[in-house]
Amino acid sequence: MKKYVEYCVDKAKSILNVDSPVGYTKNAVDFVMGEYEKLGYRPIKTEKGGVLVDLGGKDTKQAVLLEAHLDTLGAMVAEVKGNGRLRLTPLGGMNPNNAEAENCRIITRTGRVYEGTLQMNNASTHVNKELDTIKRSFGKMEVVIDEKTSSRKETEALGIMTGDIVAFEPRTRITESGYIKSRFLDDKLSVGIFLGFAKLLKEEGMIPERKIYQHISVYEEVGHGACGTVPAGTTEILAVDMGCVGEGLSCTEHQVSICAKDSAGPYTYDVVSDLIRAAQKNGVDFAVDIYPKYGSDADAALSAGYDVRHGLIGPGVYASHGYERSHLDGVENTLKLLKAYLL
Repeated sequence: MKKYVEYCVDKAKSILNVDSPVGYTKNAVDFVMGEYEKLGYRPIKTEKGGVLVDLGGKDTKQAVLLEAHLDTLGAMVAEVKGNGRLRLTPLGGMNPNNAEAENCRIITRTGRVYEGTLQMNNASTHVNKELDTIKRSFGKMEVVIDEKTSSRKETEALGIMTGDIVAFEPRTRITESGYIKSRFLDDKLSVGIFLGFAKLLKEEGMIPERKIYQHISVYEEVGHGACGTVPAGTTEILAVDMGCVGEGLSCTEHQVSICAKDSAGPYTYDVVSDLIRAAQKNGVDFAVDIYPKYGSDADAALSAGYDVRHGLIGPGVYASHGYERSHLDGVENTLKLLKAYLL
């Protein structure tokens, strides 16, 4: 299992290095499709821009659809200001408190990319006496572009305009003690796990009893990632997303989390129960939790009207939608649970 865990994390690290704020995911999608092809699969790019992969399996009338998402938080240029700097509007739930002083990339419609930093307006503490007390919001912040520009005209001459994508630096780091720290582990860490599971099936020649599909969606962060792309014969959707870690919850970064209920309501009782039994039987380190502020691709599919059972699991991730942290153990336990439950 160790080599597959290492593979999962290595691929997640590579994917984290490819910017993919929701609405601008094409480069990351192409990268992931290439990784599936290297493993011997035939991924399909959906019209919506996601990735659908058939992993094989015997029973095509009781298929399982695994869901992860490649889109991340980010921002879009809302205004080129008179001082040449940029006012942003968030993509997904990007929190301005977590984004302050973060490096970013402005991706123009021509393909030119510029660097910058998101700062508070008038960000110098030796100048702005109210800086510490100002409530952080995107309306009070601006991207300082790393180019010589001090006017709207000069910035627009660079090719920057309203609607350009702004991607934030992930700052990925894996410590000697096995902790994985990065922005956007939600949900690129699970995409790496998907690739590891696909590799395990291929190399060990496993043929699941039920047909298994993997769908990597690209609009999860705005709520409609898995509202489509459910193959015929699918009777169950299992979302693999970040497991919540925080006060009032029992999961740690070292475990796989099984979600019994999120903000949309309870997951299918039998699916949750079967996941728990599979974890117990196979010595998987897991926790069962209720997520108070959460929605998954499995929720989205049911909201779209699909008649399927649904569940949600994922490696424990702390500081969600901020500078997130997980651990190699969480990856291993998620991979083990997928194997125990599906094979």
